[in-house]
Amino acid sequence: MSKTSERGAVAVEFALLAPVLVMLLLGITEFGRAYNAQVTLSSAAREGVRVMAIGNSPSAARTATKNASSTLKPGLTDTNITITPSTCTTGTSVTLKITYSLSTMTGIAGPFTMEGKGVMLCGG
Repeated sequence: MSKTSERGAVAVEFALLAPVLVMLLLGITEFGRAYNAQVTLSSAAREGVRVMAIGNSPSAARTATKNASSTLKPGLTDTNITITPSTCTTGTSVTLKITYSLSTMTGIAGPFTMEGKGVMLCGG
């Protein structure tokens, strides 16, 4: 066989494989972004519950949570953060839960609901 009979073979192979490679790259990127958001939510919940357990101030705990999650876009609001119980008595546990809706970069899949949770013993 001569080279002229295989002239467009590379272009056809690339056209068949390019969409698969692009989807794989986008999937890796989306997973990395979601993992980063989950780590940020867990860390922010831990920081917020620590402030609540030590200071017994829900507003300070919400502020600490928002500051710790400042890399999330869009950022957290007070409606994303739940603190139970609302007052911290020594010897009981307090829980801070964050609910966040992460939209995808590609828009192929709908937004994912993610959660960060922190639990700590009040008073230290």
